[in-house]
Amino acid sequence: MIRRRDFFTGLALSVGVLPVPAWAQSADWEFIEARARGQSVYFNAWGGDPQTNAFLDWIAGETKARHGIDLVHVKLTDTAEAVTRVLAEKAAGRSTGGSVDLVWINGPNFVAMKDQGLLSAPFATDLPNWRYVDKRKPSNLIDFTIPVNGLESPWRIAQVVFVYDEARTPLAGLPKTASAMLDWAEAHRGRLTHPNARNFLGATFLKQALVGLVPDRDILQQAATDATFQTAAAALWSWYDALRPHLWHDGRDFPETGATLLQLFADGEIDTAISFNPAEAANGIANGTLAKSARVHVLDGGTIGNTSFVAIPYDAAHRDGAMVIANLLLAPEVQARAQDPAVLGSFTVLDLAALDPTQRAMFQKVDDRAGMPTNAQLGAPLLEPHPSWMTRITGEWERRTSQ
Repeated sequence: MIRRRDFFTGLALSVGVLPVPAWAQSADWEFIEARARGQSVYFNAWGGDPQTNAFLDWIAGETKARHGIDLVHVKLTDTAEAVTRVLAEKAAGRSTGGSVDLVWINGPNFVAMKDQGLLSAPFATDLPNWRYVDKRKPSNLIDFTIPVNGLESPWRIAQVVFVYDEARTPLAGLPKTASAMLDWAEAHRGRLTHPNARNFLGATFLKQALVGLVPDRDILQQAATDATFQTAAAALWSWYDALRPHLWHDGRDFPETGATLLQLFADGEIDTAISFNPAEAANGIANGTLAKSARVHVLDGGTIGNTSFVAIPYDAAHRDGAMVIANLLLAPEVQARAQDPAVLGSFTVLDLAALDPTQRAMFQKVDDRAGMPTNAQLGAPLLEPHPSWMTRITGEWERRTSQ
């Protein structure tokens, strides 16, 4: 049994964060599990991806079998729907019995809930499986420049990779930096493009270039101002103005989505494509949409990435059950299953060095899938810039490409 005092002592030593919340001092984990049994937990999560929905269906079965909790997946089209609902409950004066027990969240929605006092007391570092979380990956502790401070618990990682076909274009011939990408595009006219920057993946292409070109990355962790944006983005636009004429269709047209971009790659119209899913090649090989020789790589110096989290609203009706589910999402066997491209292809938030040999072996089995990079090959993702940089980059890209 994990006693509260030992648990928090370990946390304080390992991450140096957070006083023990008052509500937690009187309970141990077994007591939380006992209170959670029989609860129905309303997990509000984006429902637009069949693979993720199927994975959460499996989680629901495990939650029922292991803990006697009914997990109800409330499928959202936009996470802001859940934020709006909790905000309305607060405006109505409700302090308990809320309609959202657990929410899949990150980035601006996390900031909105935190700033408006819509989140429960810190809970993530209370979870027994928190000891496995990789604290060396900044995105597990900082959500789009905002420290998490235990208010949300990580469960999956997305990171920029570039898909290529090693039978068509060997890795040695592909660019590994933003600067080298310009030289490569000049030598391979029309063989590179990116989604429209109004699409998040198109904006990510430009953010990745900005991170690689800006003299001081730290400035990207602060909200952009007119002055900092003009100075820091100057190298980006100089680079992009030189790159654009050498892109697919002479830089006049852009794929609308990441799926369209990947289809261009699969059809052989371009030689490499950005993706935010490290398992993109493995997924494509598994479902037959990409050649068996498809692979992914990251740039020298790393690529940006972000972590998806779950959070508990301040008025959650079933906070104990929500904590048990958040803990289950961090279980090594669950994380290994999520990383399997045949299931979800979502990379782990865990530190494999913290696992025992049997637990690590579950991830090795996944790493052996064709097209799947290892966690070591991906490296730690670089932090996302503050959301204000994306807004400004998108606006400036639209202004330049509309001329």
